[in-house]
Amino acid sequence: MHLKVIFITILLITSKVSFCQNIFDLGVRQIEIFFSQSNWDDSLHYYYSSGQRLIADSIIIDGEVDELVGVRYKGGDSYSSNSIKNPLNISLDYVNNGQSIDGYNTLKLSNGFHDPTFVREMLSYEIARDYMPAPKSTYANVFINGNQIGLYVCVQSIDDDFTNENFYERKGPFFKADETNFQAPGCPSTQAGIWEFFTDTLCYQALYEMQSSNDWSKLSDFMDTVNNHFANVEEVLDIDRTLWMMAFQNLFVCLDSPINSIPKNFYLFKDNNGRFSPILWNMNQSFGIFTNGLPSPVNNQDLQQLDIFHSSSNNQNIMTSKIFSSDRYKKMYVAHMRTIVNEHLANNNYYNRALVFQQLIDNIISADPNLFHSYSDYQNNLTNSVSNVIGVSELINSRVNFIQSTTEFSASPPTISSVASNISTALPHTTINITANITNTNYAYLAYRFKFSEKFTKIQMMDDGNNGDGAAGDGVFGITLDVDARDVQYYIYAENNDAGIFSPERAEKEFHQLPVVSGLVINEIMASNFTKVADQDGEYDDWVELYNGGSNAVNLSGFYLSDNENILNKWSFPNVTIQPNDYLIIWCDTAGTTQAGLHTTYRLSADQEEVYLSDPSGNIIDAVHFVNMPTDMSYARVPNGIGVFTYQEETFNSQNQSTTLLTEGVSDNKLILFPNPASSTVELIGLNDELRVYDIMGKHLYTTKNTKIDISNWEVGVYLFKSKNSVVKLIKK
Repeated sequence: MHLKVIFITILLITSKVSFCQNIFDLGVRQIEIFFSQSNWDDSLHYYYSSGQRLIADSIIIDGEVDELVGVRYKGGDSYSSNSIKNPLNISLDYVNNGQSIDGYNTLKLSNGFHDPTFVREMLSYEIARDYMPAPKSTYANVFINGNQIGLYVCVQSIDDDFTNENFYERKGPFFKADETNFQAPGCPSTQAGIWEFFTDTLCYQALYEMQSSNDWSKLSDFMDTVNNHFANVEEVLDIDRTLWMMAFQNLFVCLDSPINSIPKNFYLFKDNNGRFSPILWNMNQSFGIFTNGLPSPVNNQDLQQLDIFHSSSNNQNIMTSKIFSSDRYKKMYVAHMRTIVNEHLANNNYYNRALVFQQLIDNIISADPNLFHSYSDYQNNLTNSVSNVIGVSELINSRVNFIQSTTEFSASPPTISSVASNISTALPHTTINITANITNTNYAYLAYRFKFSEKFTKIQMMDDGNNGDGAAGDGVFGITLDVDARDVQYYIYAENNDAGIFSPERAEKEFHQLPVVSGLVINEIMASNFTKVADQDGEYDDWVELYNGGSNAVNLSGFYLSDNENILNKWSFPNVTIQPNDYLIIWCDTAGTTQAGLHTTYRLSADQEEVYLSDPSGNIIDAVHFVNMPTDMSYARVPNGIGVFTYQEETFNSQNQSTTLLTEGVSDNKLILFPNPASSTVELIGLNDELRVYDIMGKHLYTTKNTKIDISNWEVGVYLFKSKNSVVKLIKK
């Protein structure tokens, strides 16, 4: 299915765009499964313990049919041999290799067993994705052999596709942690559980399920560093993603997780930088449902006032006790907590989203033949305790008050402002200074990288007058940095004795950028061109656009274009000249000299790719790294020729348009592009109902009914979709 929408540009140029409705777009998917066996339920129960699958003749998802799919029951205490509505694991490519829906071949359906509201899991994943890799999710109304089974939450599988999307590589040491404190035969008895270091790798096999090849020794090496050489932990652990995960799970009292005294339910993936990242999973008992590991009996206050450093001194959880032994990590952790509180909790955004979710599923819930909780509990548990399950807002509102009263949250962090380089753009292979005004601090660092797949390198910023920072002691901190031909991605962290802060606050998920350009640049790239721009033979191929922003014509004879840093001369330009303020298109389609125009001998990958432009002497003039390029969108410098790259509607062989603030009324059912940065607040005039916010790739960010929206943390290029009959006017404040 395709959701057709209209983009209204700020320049009053109208163009039609199709957004593919993804399986995980917010909504309710209808999933119909057909087994030839009339006793399919008995068979699924029989196969449950072994993990085997029953083959369904077909599955229909919103009208799209796949055949011969593998289905099995999954889950721990959410599974019951007496239940008809058990969690499901659906493998679309179980028989037919490559069979998928929207590129996903595995769907995991949870049954809402623990959650009367049916919103906790959806809320958790949606909020988490703002800060760290986390599964996508939506709702699904499931039918088997024509009979309604009921409503489920459909969750993205943590698999090779997930790691490729979030870590820019499919393969790597990859483990799932389910069991805890389980003593394998012949292994030492321990209370440290899943984070313990064992010299015998067989001991890990009772605690972890390996999702990759024979990588037990790599897991053991990781645990050795965590347990015995923690000073080197950042060499083997992505500490930022770990701190975000821990902060998120503590705030939302997700205790069926690695932050508890009984750490469980997470994945570990080792990236190409040699670091493991924990990946949160199994959020169906978030918002205070799971209470194991807390002193019994557990009451609501125990959940509302859960220690922000829960498990910091518990020898059963080595990871939390080690991380919280570092004052710097504690300050970073609290800084991340503060960001989540301000963006989702203190402003009641979480509750407004919960109302949106319930409005979406209300009719299906009321007709669900296999609910685990009453319809009355479904309605009431958003605000009040029902059946010994604390209410969502009952938990969060009190928790916010408690957290904001703690010493750590009462402390004043530094302020970071006027983040800039000494130039608006940098020339390739030069030295630059990056500065920021930082007050109330005694330490700051800048973290930088040149590629999405690289880890950030951290260097201390100084206010000593010797790092491009002005006069010593003037509150301007600076750093000198050598750049290559790629744009610089960077963020800043500062702290004092009591608190820390990041700029931008969502770092490392978000970061500042500095364009690195000369006169001749790679200006725009399209690596997933399905329907947008055809070459002279009518073929929709990958393409790269060059732009000459200099004052002189450039003859490109002897220049090279490559997708491999180690083979810069992969494709050489013929005798062709690009004039000042002009564009040149190169098709990346392997056609070489067999077609008219410029055609390389290689294609680009939409998953992850680099493009290098080098001169006859082998000097790299410009280089671009991109990941996860959306279909029929381009990656372009905005402003044209000098800006940082962003995903946008293609502007083939023409100027990349930057947008200005929209101040005119907008008619119904329109997507409108709003730029960032612009200001901290936008006011919505005449808004009678909801406004939905999407990012440049079509991902739904949130829905609001507020009359004012804080946009200071919005990504570059955010779309607003007004769904009802009212006029929206955006005013810069």
